[in-house]
Amino acid sequence: MASKGTPSCLLVFCLLITAAVLRPGLGLYTVNSAYGDTVIMPCRLNVPQNLMFGKWKYEKPDGSPVFIAFRSSTKKSVHYDDVPEYKDRLSLSENYTLSISNARISDEKRFVCMLVTEDNVFEAPTIVKVFKEPSKPEIVSKAPFLETQQLKKLGDCISKDSYPDGNITWYRGGKVLQPLEAVVVIIFTKQMDPVTQLYTMTSSLEYKTTKADIQMPFTCSVTYYGPSGQKTVHSEQVVFDIYYPTEQVTIQVLPPKNAIKEGDNMTLKCLGNGNPPPEEFLFYLPGQLEGIRSSNTYTLTDVRRNATGDYKCSLIDKKSMIASTSITVHYLDLSLNPSGEVTKQIGDALPVSCTISASRNATVVWMKDNTRLKASPSFPSLHYQDAGNYVCETSLQEVEGLKKRESLTLIVEGKPQIKMTKKTDPSGLSKTIICHVEGFPKPAIQWTITGSGSVINQTEESPYINGRYYSKIIISPEENVTLTCTAENQLERTVNSLNVSANENREKVNDQAKLIVGIVVGLLLAALVAGVVYWLYMKKSKTASKHVNKDLGNLEENKKLEENNHKTEA
Repeated sequence: MASKGTPSCLLVFCLLITAAVLRPGLGLYTVNSAYGDTVIMPCRLNVPQNLMFGKWKYEKPDGSPVFIAFRSSTKKSVHYDDVPEYKDRLSLSENYTLSISNARISDEKRFVCMLVTEDNVFEAPTIVKVFKEPSKPEIVSKAPFLETQQLKKLGDCISKDSYPDGNITWYRGGKVLQPLEAVVVIIFTKQMDPVTQLYTMTSSLEYKTTKADIQMPFTCSVTYYGPSGQKTVHSEQVVFDIYYPTEQVTIQVLPPKNAIKEGDNMTLKCLGNGNPPPEEFLFYLPGQLEGIRSSNTYTLTDVRRNATGDYKCSLIDKKSMIASTSITVHYLDLSLNPSGEVTKQIGDALPVSCTISASRNATVVWMKDNTRLKASPSFPSLHYQDAGNYVCETSLQEVEGLKKRESLTLIVEGKPQIKMTKKTDPSGLSKTIICHVEGFPKPAIQWTITGSGSVINQTEESPYINGRYYSKIIISPEENVTLTCTAENQLERTVNSLNVSANENREKVNDQAKLIVGIVVGLLLAALVAGVVYWLYMKKSKTASKHVNKDLGNLEENKKLEENNHKTEA
């Protein structure tokens, strides 16, 4: 047995060596695997019936074989060669399929499945490809800002741990950025980790920006190959702050320039449309050639009407870029002549004027005792009703809070004037005497009876309105009297008298008595006449009754005679 076995072993060894050199078998077959997954390589050979064993090997770059796994067809045993990089990673199944766990980049080799019989060796090579998906690309080293018309590094797009290496592409607003001299400069680099053999790709972008890039998103992507083909992964969007020079200057006024009035504080604000905006400007006041350097605001306090004019501001380093605005400081002057408290005599003339001076047309309103007048007051001849509190008020409606008002308190004085009237009561029993008084200050009224000097206290007074009122008394004099009405104020004492006759009363009383007597006599005469008429009527009625009765008796006698005549004839 031993002598027979030795030649057999020698034959197998010779066949393996010959197979390693000649490599007969099937064409190439490729297995793609993801990094870290299990590589599964089927033995693409039909198992011969006289198979002795199966064996797997891989080839070094110089072509020399390295055996890694053995399986006997008779003993059903598996043996793994002592290859450090595949220790505990190999698995050979009964159908001679080889599995390699935790795929690495170093597993990219040419593996060969060998089935050996006593007289032949069959081989089936397999190429293993390992792929590693790169990390999501990220834009790093980003520029804090970009400046128009300047080529500046925008950032680096980096993607790590790829196998094989991938390509990086830049996008602006979703469109691919192509290299363009002095506008778009892209520099691509890659590095391989000597241990993991994984690649890190970096793409640096230099870019000359314009104002069109404001709020424009920039992205990058990495394109790589995986087990199932080509794939692309995009980075997050990045928006850059775009710096650009000021092209226009504007000036603002606070508060709004149509509402500035004397005494206000006024702030000028200058703005440039650049980014970042200018922080300092030159401000030019009306009539001044030299600018005042300040921040973007300049404040004037307690402005007067002489501050009206053109205001300007410009860039400090480019004075030709200037903005201007015209400002009107609104004012309102009111002069009332006369004003305050004025005392005049009744009948006097009083010219009144309310003069307005304003930055715009102003509205004027006259009030008297809180009641609006339809027209300006005019006093060619003063009356007591003209007295009162007058107010001339003016305002600029466009300017809030700009109002002026002056007042005139007019006092119309006059000496007391008296007019007396009398009125007899319809009954004739009393008389009403009225003393009408006009004057200011209000005169005091006193009633006296001339001769006796008696003062009459039982009087009735009306309200004092517009310098007028009256006092009245009611009397029933038994004799002729003279009543005196005295009106007195600070200016003068005025007296007026009125005679009141008692005869008028008596005559009216006698007339009334005569009328009553006449009525009574008339009633008595009427009653007497009525009595006589009634007596005559009654007497006539009795006479007529007797004649009627006599006629009726004659008629009855005649009737009886006729009846007797009839009986006799029968």
